[in-house]
Amino acid sequence: MTRTTGGRAEAIRHSKGLIGTLAGLLLLTGCGAALGETAQASPDSDATPVEPAVVEVTDAPASEPTATAEAGTALALLAELRIAGRAPKSGYDRDLFEYRSYDYDRNGCDIRNDILRRDLTDILIKPGTNGCVVLTGVLNDPYSGEVISFDREAPNDVQIDHVVALSDAWQKGAQGWDEQTMREFGNDPLNLLAVDGPLNAGKADGDTATWLPPDKSFRCAYVARQVTVKHTYGLWVTQAEHEAMTRILAACPDQPVAERETADLGGPEATQAPTQEPTPQASTHAPATDGDTDPRFGSCKDAKAAGYGPYVSGVDLEYGWYRDGDSDGIVCE
Repeated sequence: MTRTTGGRAEAIRHSKGLIGTLAGLLLLTGCGAALGETAQASPDSDATPVEPAVVEVTDAPASEPTATAEAGTALALLAELRIAGRAPKSGYDRDLFEYRSYDYDRNGCDIRNDILRRDLTDILIKPGTNGCVVLTGVLNDPYSGEVISFDREAPNDVQIDHVVALSDAWQKGAQGWDEQTMREFGNDPLNLLAVDGPLNAGKADGDTATWLPPDKSFRCAYVARQVTVKHTYGLWVTQAEHEAMTRILAACPDQPVAERETADLGGPEATQAPTQEPTPQASTHAPATDGDTDPRFGSCKDAKAAGYGPYVSGVDLEYGWYRDGDSDGIVCE
């Protein structure tokens, strides 16, 4: 009995060991199969394989151009602009840029009339202004896409827009400029366009992130001009502005950078009605002569009464003697 009991116990222990070994093998085999088949379903399975997630990692700077940005395009130039926040507007004064007080191309005309002659068609020139002053014309407005008649008697219908607004420039780098750079910027034809007056007023000092021309067909050219101007003068852009510029130019990656264009003098002059000889009137100021110039009077009223004028900025020395009330580059007209 003792041997029998001992043999049976030994057999039971042997059976338990064998069962444990077989269970362990089955467990290992099952785990190994599960691990090996996680990424691949059985050929007979109806389950849809799960695609692994793809995470794109890049350390490119925010301003790096896309692969489609070719040299010479506005999109490529945009990549070179610095991105920063706005500086305070404190100290800003529009007069610091001397708009219309500086003859950018030294042709004797103020810049407003230069841009009108460049951007308008069917222009009529005021007689006696050396081909400078535009009386009437027609504008194919780039901002609205509409045709607008220009008349010097209603100057607000057509205005000259600083594409990069003076205030915007002030807050993005211009504060550190010297007087000459401000003067150049304020009168640079690259940054000036004749446009619809009310739209220009609505734009105010907006940048690409806050204002775009209603005519979508002009937006690429508009943004390209802003990019070109800012790059030329070393101005920066905000992050929101950069993103807006990128979004617009991505739709026209071949849009070239803007080019500076100036206007020629002249054009057909208005027919001038015959004038009668002025009736001499007593002047309250004694005229003064200065070499080969006309006599110098105390006011344009006295000069015109004596039969003198008009005088054009950059052409006639006498221009500096009198106040240009409407800032059109002509006095005593």
